[in-house]
Amino acid sequence: MQRLSIVLCLMLATLCCSHADNDESIVAVAPRPDSDSYIVLLGTGTPNADPERSGPAVAIIVSGTPYLVDCGPGVVRRAAAAKRRGWNALAVTNLTTLFVTHLHSDHTLGYPDLIFTPWVLGRERPLSVFGPPGISAMTDHILAAYREDIRIRLDGLEPANSLGYKVQANEIAPGTVYTDDNVTVRAFSVPHGSWKHSFGYRFETADRVIVVSGDTTPSDILVRNAQGCDVLIHEVYSQVGFERRPPEWQEYHSQFHTSTVELAAIANRVRPKLLVLYHQLLWGETPEDLVNEIRAHYDGAVVFGNDLDSY
Repeated sequence: MQRLSIVLCLMLATLCCSHADNDESIVAVAPRPDSDSYIVLLGTGTPNADPERSGPAVAIIVSGTPYLVDCGPGVVRRAAAAKRRGWNALAVTNLTTLFVTHLHSDHTLGYPDLIFTPWVLGRERPLSVFGPPGISAMTDHILAAYREDIRIRLDGLEPANSLGYKVQANEIAPGTVYTDDNVTVRAFSVPHGSWKHSFGYRFETADRVIVVSGDTTPSDILVRNAQGCDVLIHEVYSQVGFERRPPEWQEYHSQFHTSTVELAAIANRVRPKLLVLYHQLLWGETPEDLVNEIRAHYDGAVVFGNDLDSY
């Protein structure tokens, strides 16, 4: 009986974690051991108020430590939902390190939530944040806006520690911006319309290289920094849907974002083991349509990322 149980457990683990070499059957996998690095998409949305998609936020978990990229609206509750699904590393009190791609509101509206909610729930360490110039001023203004809340929690009847709401904001430039025993993180500049400072990030761990594009148009800099990556998480919009947009919106999106056709060309140059689509603009197309638009020009593994998918 014991041998049968062991065999059944091994079969179940294999089914949960495996996928075929062709991209047709790649699925989000069950939680891996904490010694591995893995990805949980906490938000894949856009400024559109889609209740099924929180704002952009990616968790990269290495040896049980989570590192967040961006903090769109809903980030803390999505982390709590991931914890409920078995991703124990995403307990909200563990959310202590954040990398911000740029200061667009849909990527940062969850920032006050990330500062205060984990503290209210018991986080005892300051939040460490790495982002473009302007992140320090944004941080200072958020803390000033919640000054009375902080005072009541520290001096009133609610028990709160004196460190968990504090933020160590670091304004970065391209290059290595963070390293510890788990990961080395490199920032690289990406073109995003009128924004002077916008970054993608490359995470190098013992077993994987993971690149997050942030918001960007096609970029040779991104292609160089994504070389050799296991997973490329990239924003995208539907080329078919784009062609139905009014001219003024076409001008905007072509200067701020990346189409399916353009992303396929990027993926052909990078050849990631897995291309994950997030921050997707569909404009009437379906997720399947979006993936098929890329597959028409790219034969590698590609998936449409949904909130709480994991890889």
